[in-house]
Amino acid sequence: MASNHLSFADPIAVTLFTLAAGRVPRFFAKAELWDTPVVKRVMTSGGHIPVHRGRASALDAYRDGVASVRAGECVVVFPEGGFTERPDGWPSRGKTGLARMALTTGTPVVPLACWGTQELLPVGSRLPRVRRRPVLHLVAGPPVDLSDLVCERPTASQLREATERIMAAVTELLSHIRGQDPPAETEKA
Repeated sequence: MASNHLSFADPIAVTLFTLAAGRVPRFFAKAELWDTPVVKRVMTSGGHIPVHRGRASALDAYRDGVASVRAGECVVVFPEGGFTERPDGWPSRGKTGLARMALTTGTPVVPLACWGTQELLPVGSRLPRVRRRPVLHLVAGPPVDLSDLVCERPTASQLREATERIMAAVTELLSHIRGQDPPAETEKA
């Protein structure tokens, strides 16, 4: 599953969404989360996958993700690699790790769009806003068609094409939630 990322509330909202659909999610998450005792317990007990960004051990996360999808698990990735860099909330350009997993395993990628989490728990806030409870919207779409790109060793152009299709699907869902067309530069994400 590929989701946009607006807030620290996204993993909680996505977890509730996937559990309601009868699936237990495993998240790719920055390894630093395992450094905090309470969060470490949640991450470890949930079987989530630590990503050591910018290090050779990031390959371990990829291997763990591949093993998880091959085992039929629901793996959730925020392909932007963090919160959107855009102040208007539209998705940023995605990274190719999810595309690599999908293309090498032939596993479908379900796009998911979140909206409202940025109002509940804005980036930089420590506590959620409960006085004016925002409405959270989560919408999943049909799997992204990547069948023409599936292969054991995808090229850089195949990875970029797959990533652009995934991010375009997420952006389209977000467009429907927001009732707005995305700015032209985000349409290909």
